[in-house]
Amino acid sequence: MIPRVLVLWDHMAKRNTVSIDDVLTAVETARDKVMADEVKQLIKLGLPKNVALKMVAERYRQRGEGDEGEQGEQSPWPDMG
Repeated sequence: MIPRVLVLWDHMAKRNTVSIDDVLTAVETARDKVMADEVKQLIKLGLPKNVALKMVAERYRQRGEGDEGEQGEQSPWPDMG
């Protein structure tokens, strides 16, 4: 009988590797789904589709390399009052 620790070690040693491109694709796909769900919910609340799309796009916009310092000053969530 093989000790359980050796079985687990053998399983861990045979793990498949995942490429960076696959991880990025998965993250982008998840982000797109979340954005689409948020747009649907905003439309259900009565916002026009173009306004909902603009609001969600502004929150999820990509930062450029030079924008890092500015991000601390800007919030993706506007103050509500």
